[in-house]
Amino acid sequence: MIAVVRSELYRLSTTRSSAMSLAVVSALGITLGTVSADFWALIAGAGAFGFGAIGVTQHFQHRTAVLLYLTRQRRIPVLLAQLVTALIVSVGFTAVSGASVLARGYHEEYLTTLLVAPVMAVLGAAGGAIARSATVLFVGFTAWIVFVEAAYGRMREPFPFSAYLDATTGDLDKLPVFLGWALAAVVGALFAVRRDLTGD
Repeated sequence: MIAVVRSELYRLSTTRSSAMSLAVVSALGITLGTVSADFWALIAGAGAFGFGAIGVTQHFQHRTAVLLYLTRQRRIPVLLAQLVTALIVSVGFTAVSGASVLARGYHEEYLTTLLVAPVMAVLGAAGGAIARSATVLFVGFTAWIVFVEAAYGRMREPFPFSAYLDATTGDLDKLPVFLGWALAAVVGALFAVRRDLTGD
């Protein structure tokens, strides 16, 4: 599993598009953090979700999943390694992108988001293993936020994105709700990772 984590981190750092995306979103987080800690928390969550999802779905998009599973035939340890990679990347990204928030003295908001954003990365990575397409996942999750969480739940129901935003603002009672959604996604991914690759 450690070898897969190392390989995934190396792939991320040497792929120009991934490294540039990390730099751009980190810069955006630093910039928005000078305006509002809430804006930064929003970017940190969206970025963590995106990096987690793309880290997994790129293997299916570029057809490297077949090679990955040929060299590592036990798929569940591979998935767990990808989830750990998403955690590591999101912690680093969140820590760097929140530099301006920390500099402005919002220590509690910084630490809370640093705690919660990696869970969003796990949710994204698990969702990526289920959907196997970043486009499908992003469109589906955006539709979920707009129609279910915003229109139906008015951002007050115990849904994943609402719980994330509440937790980052200091309402840590919502953290177990958010963790529950992430755990459900991981369980779904554990089943989805066994699917055949011929249709992808």
